[in-house]
Amino acid sequence: MRVLIIKLSSLGDLLHALPTAHNLKQALDASIDWAVNREYAPLVTTFTDISHVISVDRRAFLKNIGRLRADICAEEYDTIIDLQGLFKSAIVARMANGERRLGPSFYREFTNLFYSDVVGPRNRNRHAVDECLDVIRFLNLDRTAVTFNVDFPRIALGGTGRSVAIAPISRRREKNWPLSSFIQLAQALQHQEQTTIYLLGAASDRAACDQIANELSGPVQNLAGQTSLVELGGTLAAMDLLIANDSGILHLATAAGTPALGIYITTNPLRTGPYGERGRTIGNGNGDLPPPEAGIRAAKAMLDRSAD
Repeated sequence: MRVLIIKLSSLGDLLHALPTAHNLKQALDASIDWAVNREYAPLVTTFTDISHVISVDRRAFLKNIGRLRADICAEEYDTIIDLQGLFKSAIVARMANGERRLGPSFYREFTNLFYSDVVGPRNRNRHAVDECLDVIRFLNLDRTAVTFNVDFPRIALGGTGRSVAIAPISRRREKNWPLSSFIQLAQALQHQEQTTIYLLGAASDRAACDQIANELSGPVQNLAGQTSLVELGGTLAAMDLLIANDSGILHLATAAGTPALGIYITTNPLRTGPYGERGRTIGNGNGDLPPPEAGIRAAKAMLDRSAD
């Protein structure tokens, strides 16, 4: 069996689709290719269930469509699965060689016209991981445990005591917990026991991370802008806990096997919270700011649990 998965972006969405790829690999003994936006291609190469990565240039999609067609038509697929459900991903699905094209229940932009079947019910009151797994149910395959098969590089942290990562900035301002709340949480963790705080984010987040670092008396490292996505995965794998706003880094931590505490202010934790028993959320997604004390209690409980 040869299967093509199309999931072009973004960071969290890619990781939500990873258990579906694993289930397909296990149930069908399939060779799985994955089409993804170029900036995420190095990350998808760490997905151990994937045989081949096809890069899509999202910034010059039409200009490079001939090259993409050549890449994607190099194989004949038994099943083509679009897990994005947008016009661009449906175009990629249509270009691929194969008669069976499956689309997700959450399709938009009339992309259902490109598919031979739409899988699963349109039910947004569940986690995005479970939405993607509709494919497994539709194909009548035996579902295995939800796992995130990745191979991140080992990263030596060099800190002392417990290792806690904080990613204080998301791509949407309304999802961000105040920096003052992150500062109070980090100070409380360092006061309780020896803890090294690692501040993570893009280069544009470095000033915000510096603001947090300047308020801490214990050991702290600002790694904002200093890691690739793959290196970030390896860094998270070495942490005892990640604390972050609703953003892709939460799901990267889940894939790395690291407990993750998500802060949800304007988004629904039921749909995009850290998946599984090692994840926890605070905030109801209705616009209310969780108090710092709620974050402190949750983080301490998660660290105590991981120590047991």
